[in-house]
This record gives sequence, structure tokens and C-alpha cells, in this order.
Amino acid sequence: MNSKPLDYTALAIAVIGAVNWGLIGFFRFNLVSFLFGDMTLLSRIVYGIVGICGLYLLSFFGRVGRHGE
Repeated sequence: MNSKPLDYTALAIAVIGAVNWGLIGFFRFNLVSFLFGDMTLLSRIVYGIVGICGLYLLSFFGRVGRHGE
């Protein structure tokens, strides 16, 4: 099974989540809350998707290590 599109999608979403955390850390500005509201259903869905992508990317480490040998 070719999972490259899923890998790239999950990576892009995780990077967006990382940028949001950077904005929170440096400027106390939460982009997700700004766009979708503070802990609304939509913002919670966004946070959930970012978290799922982060967990999925844990499997990416194992696959990268296996292909690098």
C-alpha cells in the first residue's frame, strides 16, 4: 500500500499545528481560536485532527528507519 499522500497530508497538518504552538509560545496568539472560536466544536475538531496526525507520524519514524538501512 502506497501511503505517501497520507504521509504528506499528515505531515502538513502536523506542521500547521506546530506553527500554531509556536505562535502561542512566542506571541500568546492562538490561530485556531482566532479562526474558529475558543474551544468551539470546530476548533476541537481541528485540535483532534492535528493530534491524530501527530500520532500517525509516530509510525513514520519506524518506516523511515526501516527504509534507511
